[in-house]
Amino acid sequence: MKSMSKIHGAEGWILETPFVQAHLTAVAGMLSSVIFKLNNITAKPYSLSPWKPDEAGTNVTPLIKLLRGDFFCFPFGPQDNGSPHGDPANAVWSLVKKEKCEITLQIECKDSGATIVKNIMLGEDHPAIYQNHQIFNLSGKWSYGSHPIIDCSNLAEESARISLSPFRWGSVYPGVFSDPTAGELQCLQPAARFDSLDSVPLSNGGTTDLSRWPSRHGFDDLVMVVSEPATDEQPFAWSAITMGDYVWFSLKNPQDFPSTLLWMSNGGRNQSPWNGSHSGRIGIEEVCSHFCDNVKISRQERLSGIPTVRTFKTNESVSLPIIHGATNIPPDFGSVTKIKPQDSETVLIYGNKYDHPVTVTIHWSFLLNNS
Repeated sequence: MKSMSKIHGAEGWILETPFVQAHLTAVAGMLSSVIFKLNNITAKPYSLSPWKPDEAGTNVTPLIKLLRGDFFCFPFGPQDNGSPHGDPANAVWSLVKKEKCEITLQIECKDSGATIVKNIMLGEDHPAIYQNHQIFNLSGKWSYGSHPIIDCSNLAEESARISLSPFRWGSVYPGVFSDPTAGELQCLQPAARFDSLDSVPLSNGGTTDLSRWPSRHGFDDLVMVVSEPATDEQPFAWSAITMGDYVWFSLKNPQDFPSTLLWMSNGGRNQSPWNGSHSGRIGIEEVCSHFCDNVKISRQERLSGIPTVRTFKTNESVSLPIIHGATNIPPDFGSVTKIKPQDSETVLIYGNKYDHPVTVTIHWSFLLNNS
């Protein structure tokens, strides 16, 4: 395959501009080892698993062997027949074309029957990643999601700040997310509803603040929030995490990705290959799914008025664009309170402890090119 390189034990392709460098694995199509080149710093927000693929053992899926960065899940969650998060997160992608700052891959999914085309473009004059997954030859109701994992394990306790755009519904996973019989622990109250990340019920009583990370060491928990619909004034939804002198953020069309999952992984999985070592990581995942459940449960549409699957038609293609970016912030910026468009190529990012927004070049209209 053209110009392949091995990073953290996985073969793939390197993309690079003056503002971004990234590696995309051939197996599972995982975008990782991303470097955002900001003013006077290099930001490396995406996780690499504490293990390399050949250290994970023989009884784990490719997804767990390679676990890193960001990857596309279709269908979302564990499957009754097939790999967790589907073939796109486990099987080999074929190279269609590659330029220095853009790549296109394709996969023929044996589990769903879909053809999926992955296109990734780096910002040539600004630190951003533009991803689009186009789905062909598929019918029926399916779940899916984007699965970035951010690594805060090198930060002081509770020093990162997580923010989400306004949401109309939030809940802890309603069942057992971390199974004690499998060497896993969770601390949030199952099915607990909440209106704000800063006050979420704990199983043993009281509440905790999910907006502060890393926190609750020794536990892995999962929550889901449902984004408010887009408007003319606010045409996209967003997620963000401030980490010292920069902020990482994700922009989406909430019609494509109605919900956001927070997978808070802080050493709560003690079986192999986790061994309590996957800590300080947080998945900030944009999804159309019923939490992390398999597609059969998502198809039951248990949450009234909240989309958990999308209907696909064989003669129609569906595009699912999403944007990741990073920017410097002042030391007293605090948590992100708002990301709003200034024009079609610029957004304003507001902090709760700073008087003026940070202006960031982002071609957010990319999110509207859904055909």
